[in-house]
Formats: sequence, structure tokens, C-alpha cells
Amino acid sequence: MYHKLVMVGYLGGDPEMRFTPSGTSVTNFSVATTRKWKNQDGSQGEETVWFRVAAWGNLADVCDKYLHKGSLVLVEGMLKPIEAYTKNDGTPGANYQMHANLVRFLDRAGETRTSQEEPREKPQAKPSLNEDDIPF
Repeated sequence: MYHKLVMVGYLGGDPEMRFTPSGTSVTNFSVATTRKWKNQDGSQGEETVWFRVAAWGNLADVCDKYLHKGSLVLVEGMLKPIEAYTKNDGTPGANYQMHANLVRFLDRAGETRTSQEEPREKPQAKPSLNEDDIPF
């Protein structure tokens, strides 16, 4: 069996990178997603859900380098249980962490970045072709 979770939200803090004993990089960050709706009485309803995310290897390196508090991201991955516990009322509970397979940076071009981050290169415009450039 396989499951996939896709979510879009804002980082609640700067990412934190660490390394496993074997030297693999792991970057952890939290992402807030908010759902809004109108109630039957016309009032606005809102619910925010926080996700703990872990990115591994090269993805961890990129996330640590370019993400910061407030970054808008799309994250795709799987939920993994990290802790089982018993609630105060005696029922079982669990904490989960999302293991990211893909992280897309959705910030608008030109937004301010922290001084530690290098600006991303702008994509090069495709050269225009004229009839002399066509090889046939």
C-alpha cells in the first residue's frame, strides 16, 4: 500500500538541518495550512493545521539553503508515525511527520530573502528563431 499527501502552506519558522550518524542531511521545518469557509449564519470560519516536514539528502540541502520563515511551499510526501502515546482520557494518540519527496518553492520572484541566502538565477529567455536558423 502507498499513500501520498500534497499540501501548500507557509513555513512557520526557519528550517533546521542536522545529520544522521551516517552523514545523511535531514532538514526539518513546519508548514501551516489554512482552510476558510462561510458558516450558515454568514460568519467566516477558519482552521489552521500544522505539519512537521522532514526532507532528506539533496532535498534537505536545498530546503535548508533557500527556505525561510514565511516561505510559501508545496510539499508532496508520505505521513510517517513518529510517536505513539496515551491521551489524558486514556485513548491512544500518535504524532506524525511528513517525509517530503518533493518541495516546490512558490514564493514570488523578487521577494526579499535573508542575507544568508543566495538569489536564484532567473530563467534565460528562449532565443527567437528566424528562417535562416531552421536546419531544413
